[in-house]
Amino acid sequence: MEGRFPIRLIAMDLDGTLVGSDLVLRPRTVATFRAVIADGVQISIATGRMAKSARPFAEILGQTAPIIAYQGALIRAMWAAGEPMGKLLFHRPLSAAAAREALAWSTEHGLAAHVNHLERFVLPASDPRADDYSAFLGARAEIVPDLMAWIEKPVTKILAVADAPLPTVLLPEARAHFAGRAEVTVSHPEFLEFLAPRVSKGEAVRWLARRLGIPLEQTMAIGDQFNDLEMIEGVGHGVAMPSAPPEVQARARYLAPPVGEDGAAQVVEALVLPGRDGARNADLFRVPR
Repeated sequence: MEGRFPIRLIAMDLDGTLVGSDLVLRPRTVATFRAVIADGVQISIATGRMAKSARPFAEILGQTAPIIAYQGALIRAMWAAGEPMGKLLFHRPLSAAAAREALAWSTEHGLAAHVNHLERFVLPASDPRADDYSAFLGARAEIVPDLMAWIEKPVTKILAVADAPLPTVLLPEARAHFAGRAEVTVSHPEFLEFLAPRVSKGEAVRWLARRLGIPLEQTMAIGDQFNDLEMIEGVGHGVAMPSAPPEVQARARYLAPPVGEDGAAQVVEALVLPGRDGARNADLFRVPR
C-alpha cells in the first residue's frame, strides 16, 4: 500500500516500541506524541496487554482514541482516571474448546500458560510467577486450582510463557496445528499467544481507521514483534523497530532507531510533526528495497 501525507492516525505498540524493559515513557516520546495530538492527529496504543494495563501509558501520552488491546481481540474506549472502565467497542474471544486445547498444547511443549479475559488474567495455582505478571501488567492475577476446568466459556486469549527462543521456535508448528481454529503469534521473545481466528492488530487498526474516517494510506503503525506485522504491512506508513525480527523489518516501509533513543518519536517527529516535510524526511528512515 502506498502511503499518503499528511499522516492522520498513528497506531503504536507499547513494550519494546514506546517503552523498554524499565516500562517508562521517556520525556521526548511523551512530548512528541502530545505535539501531534495537539495538531489533530489521532494516536492509539495497540498492545498485547489488557486495556486497563495500557491505559496509564495512553493517559500520559494524551490519547483520546480507543485502546487496541490483546493483539486486537478487544478494543475499548479511552476513559478518564477515576472512571471504572471505558466502553467495550469490540471483542472477539477464543472458543472455550480452542482455549483448552491451546492450554494443553502449551503444557505438552514446555510452556506455562494462563488466561486473559476482558480485564482479568487467571493463573493456575501451580504457576509461581503470579507476582511477576502482576508487576508487569499493573493488575493482580486471579489464582484458580484447575485452569482447564475454569475455562467453560470463550476467553479473550491464552498466553503461554517460556524462555526465549522457544516461543519463536514453536510458532510455525503452533500455527500449523491450530490453523482455522486460532490465530497464534509471538508478542515478546518469551510469549506465545493464542487468539480467535481473524484477530490481529492489523484487523483492529483497520476497524479503528474506518471508525475515525481516516484512510489506511494516511495511517502509521509502529511495532517490534511478529504480533505487529499485520498492522505494519496493512497501513501506508509501517514502521519497524530495529529489534524486530527480520521478517517484520522486511514488511515495513521505515526502520526506526532503537527504543532507548526514542526511536518511534524520532520517526514521528520527522514525518508527522507540524511544519515538517514528511514526504522528504521519509527517506531518512526508509527501508532499502
